[in-house]
Amino acid sequence: MRHPLVLLAAVLGISTSIFAQKPGQTPAPGPTTLDLWPHGAPGALPNPAPEGDTTTAEDRLVAGRAVIRIGNVSSPTLTLYAPTRKNTGLAVVVFPGGGYRILAIDLEGTEVCDWLTSVGITCVLLKYRVPDTGPYPKSAAALQDAQRAMGIVRSHAAEWHIDANLIGVLGFSAGGHLAAALSTHFDKRLYDSIDAADQVGCRPDFAVIVYPGYLAIAEQNFAANRDIHPTEQTPPSFIVQAEDDPVHVENATVYFLALKNAKVPAEMHLYAQGGHGYGLRRTELPVTGWPQLVEAWLHTIQILPASKP
Repeated sequence: MRHPLVLLAAVLGISTSIFAQKPGQTPAPGPTTLDLWPHGAPGALPNPAPEGDTTTAEDRLVAGRAVIRIGNVSSPTLTLYAPTRKNTGLAVVVFPGGGYRILAIDLEGTEVCDWLTSVGITCVLLKYRVPDTGPYPKSAAALQDAQRAMGIVRSHAAEWHIDANLIGVLGFSAGGHLAAALSTHFDKRLYDSIDAADQVGCRPDFAVIVYPGYLAIAEQNFAANRDIHPTEQTPPSFIVQAEDDPVHVENATVYFLALKNAKVPAEMHLYAQGGHGYGLRRTELPVTGWPQLVEAWLHTIQILPASKP
């Protein structure tokens, strides 16, 4: 039987030979994984619990398939996936969801990268710290990871064949909150500078927010989260959610109104059915066609070239 860590790497499509590669090196062919923090994450606890897949037989399937739920992430990483068709110059940093407890690393991570790279977009998958690393300001850890990730990607844009002004974020559930948090907390790093990656801007150029949580406070009659405050500098944003989402569709509607009031270009799609946590896995429900809507939106806001008639 293969060692569990080797098996997990194989499932995620990541070569175990590249785990030690550091930021600043030119990516090798195929996915490349980089340590986010060269000397350990800020505030790291001693003797952390071992990272691994926490999925059990009782966990629900999505579109008839299991989900890999990674827990106890104390050493965050970036995995770089190059486009598999003509490179558009765009890059997207992906934040999987999981309630800041686990990361749905395939459903809302590697499968997303498969889609993005197939349409010419570089995908950078962030395996950020969990558990108890958000939402900000309850904990700053996940947002620190997101800020650092954006800085690394932007500082190596030329090496990675990316336009430094076309780097967006895409997040699901808690990762959707993280995308909104980075979109509104980019003016000051939440950690001490380490290297050149922390000297460039960490503002995303656009944001895609899928069935977000923590943006409306249920205990306050779904008032807007005052710690996520859009301004005119918040990037253009795309939001999608289902009305029957148990996490509450108000997370989408309240954030959309906050963007509108700040005069930030925003597009929102609400669906009658879909629930929560569907990722990109297609079902009979229309909400699962959202990736094509994102592609159309990127053309609309002229991030991608206009489509030919």
